[in-house]
Amino acid sequence: MGTRRHNVYNTGRITAELDSTPLADGGSPAHVFPLPPPPVCRAGDHELSPNPDKQRPSVCAARRREGAAENFYELHLLHLPSLSCSPLSRTAMILEKLSRANFVLRSTALVRQAHSSSSSSSSTSVPPQPVPPLAHTLQKYLTALQPLLPPDELEHTRKMVQRFSSPGGLGKKLQQGLEKRARHSHNWITDWWVQWAYLESRQPLAVHSNPAISLPRQDFSDWRGQLVFAAKLISAVLDFKARVDNGHLPVEYMRGRPLCMELYPQLFSSCRVPGPKHDHVVHYGRPRRGPTHITVVRNYQFFQLDVYNSDGTPLTQGQIHAQLCRIRSQSWKTDKEPMGILTSEHRHTWGQAYNRLLHDRINKESVRLIEKGIFTLCLDSPVMRISDEKYASRMAAQILHGGGTYSNSGNRWFDKTVQFVVGEDGSWGLLYEQATAEGPPVSTLLDHVLQYCKKTDTVRAPLIPLPMPKKLYFYIDPAIKWDIEMAKQNLDILINDLDITCFNFQRFGKEFPKRLRLSPNSVIQVAIQLAYYRVHSEVCAACDIASLRMFRGGRTDYIRSPTNQMLSFIQAFDDPAVSREAKIELLREAAEAYSQLTDQALHGHGIDRHLLGLKLQAIEEGLSVPRMFMDTAYGLATHWKLRTGQVPTNTDSVMCFGPLVPDGYAVCYNPQPDHVHFSVTAFNCCEETNAEKLADTLESTLCDIQELLHPPA
Repeated sequence: MGTRRHNVYNTGRITAELDSTPLADGGSPAHVFPLPPPPVCRAGDHELSPNPDKQRPSVCAARRREGAAENFYELHLLHLPSLSCSPLSRTAMILEKLSRANFVLRSTALVRQAHSSSSSSSSTSVPPQPVPPLAHTLQKYLTALQPLLPPDELEHTRKMVQRFSSPGGLGKKLQQGLEKRARHSHNWITDWWVQWAYLESRQPLAVHSNPAISLPRQDFSDWRGQLVFAAKLISAVLDFKARVDNGHLPVEYMRGRPLCMELYPQLFSSCRVPGPKHDHVVHYGRPRRGPTHITVVRNYQFFQLDVYNSDGTPLTQGQIHAQLCRIRSQSWKTDKEPMGILTSEHRHTWGQAYNRLLHDRINKESVRLIEKGIFTLCLDSPVMRISDEKYASRMAAQILHGGGTYSNSGNRWFDKTVQFVVGEDGSWGLLYEQATAEGPPVSTLLDHVLQYCKKTDTVRAPLIPLPMPKKLYFYIDPAIKWDIEMAKQNLDILINDLDITCFNFQRFGKEFPKRLRLSPNSVIQVAIQLAYYRVHSEVCAACDIASLRMFRGGRTDYIRSPTNQMLSFIQAFDDPAVSREAKIELLREAAEAYSQLTDQALHGHGIDRHLLGLKLQAIEEGLSVPRMFMDTAYGLATHWKLRTGQVPTNTDSVMCFGPLVPDGYAVCYNPQPDHVHFSVTAFNCCEETNAEKLADTLESTLCDIQELLHPPA
């Protein structure tokens, strides 16, 4: 693959060869090295919950992700015979039975604050999410496999699917169970999805899960401008929160249909809490009598900053700025232990450290205040200067993970739902946790912040003395000190392993495809697959995100690629024997096919959430996992080598996140009228992937498509 691109960060700590083998619990790379056991510290099992008397049961995570299917997929890669028809071993059967029993408990474990009275009344005006017809989903599943499988394997899978959907097969029974669940629940898949995809994932939130959004650089370059802008940002977020709390946030629409607004109250005063086997979400936000403070962190030191007066009115920008100056004066020392680093750990490791941490009363109070805060503001220290060419990549990485233990990674609390990051050089952005937040609501929040910050502050700060912001203290015993050191080591390994490239494609934006009556998103997706094919000489399973907010409590589904039409275009594009007219027609067919899949997913007829629901329904009913989900084809179809996402915002922001699998990429893009922002990430532990090479190929591929559609005179 050529010379490896060197990382924009080099923490200079530990280098080691990383295991790039897909994990059975979700296919993510094993960045956390096995370590010796920590010092014994019997702190008891403290799991933070709004109501200690209603502790949720500890749930086995054995059936979290694609467990068995991933194992079968790895065996397939080792060229072993297909095991889809072989009997399970006795040990596997025992584990499966334990998994079924635990899943019944798990399915009711998710906290449902999203449906409290604080939610927008617009949620009642959107319909419930439908359960797609079984036959349609299975047919579309087989169609999606066609570009990925050879004919003999496809025929084997087809027979397996036919047995599953036959009149006496398991599929009909599971479909009826899902339809019954849909009639008696707020949303038949959302709870399962959040639990399965997020709360039971044991991978670190940093890089693997939490997306970061880097915003346009502001016009300041020192700490004074940093604090002035931060004060305005805080006021803007409080203004947005007031609209949410008062029900004044306009209902959003997509394709003429209202969207569910339930996620907006969850953005504030919520936090993910780690557990040894699964996490849970706590939400303290209420329109009245909710938390009145935010958390500010600088030089690894956390502060409680009250942002409301005693009468409930928010502080003015001048008052907030004065308080931020006080925080700066109290956080000069840079030798503090970076407590926030702990939240970047593997979730099992952090869950154990969390219990040890909360054994001390002072620590418990500090952690509780961070979790209760409306949001967290990270005031980052200056970072090393870098060329303009690499600036966008560096800033995106800085927001994503903080730059390492010698930079600003200690200024994060990765469990927090919303964190704003403001640097001294004018850089700023946002990091969010996906169990509670999603891209579209976060984008709406950012648009409001940007518009608010353009206004001139005309309110004079009243001459009322304010209490000093409260510094949060932590008692660090030898066990916690050991936890911090191990977290620092593992985070630096992860950061060194991340390969990230951002670029701004300026040849055209979303208006160019629109003029040719093509979907901009579909054209970009075709270009991404073509670029991957040019680099790797094959297509791969790719997922794009579709919002299901047209339905009550809806979250997301996947839009799959490549399609058959996309594959035909890819194979013909670089073939000189194919005419330009034929290539254009193939491109139109590929774009139209992808647009149809997008429309189906947006209207609740995607296939991936339905397939997941069928599998989890079998587990809940105490049945064997259908063989269709143990098939190597299912493992291949869900090994997402391309994780993509569109961020349709009104500003030049760049979103980035890590790949879903060790040998994959994540490609995020933000189409503007005349340009498109891209970020591409990959892991250095995989010799086959290279983010910079894919980014360069994608840029040239987009230029080639433009020349195909509009050749130069």
